[in-house]
Amino acid sequence: MIRLILAVALGGAVGTLVRFATGTWIAANWPQHFSLGTFLVNIVGCLLIGLLYGFFLMRPELPIELRAGLIVGFLGGLTTFSSFSLDTLRLLESGQLPLALGYAALSVFGGLLATWAGLLLTKL
Repeated sequence: MIRLILAVALGGAVGTLVRFATGTWIAANWPQHFSLGTFLVNIVGCLLIGLLYGFFLMRPELPIELRAGLIVGFLGGLTTFSSFSLDTLRLLESGQLPLALGYAALSVFGGLLATWAGLLLTKL
């Protein structure tokens, strides 16, 4: 059990650092598009969770530590809909209703589409 906990913790730490680095880089280079970092990590994370889910379905013998470390830890730390919600709220508060609605719709439907695409890619 301790190996499982460590795998999730390590994956979560790495995923969180990747999310932080992405958001920081986007904000430094395109401050007017601060929400792009969260959007990108959510879409990429959804694609990766689809790929990993499909891959692990085909390879059930792989260790639970690897599966949980990547899906629960890394992707759980990488993607965050709490940041997504805050970014949407900030867009609404700044009077950017069309952008906020577009951002929310693209994030949700883009995430679903990316997850589906990732799963389909494992079936090729």
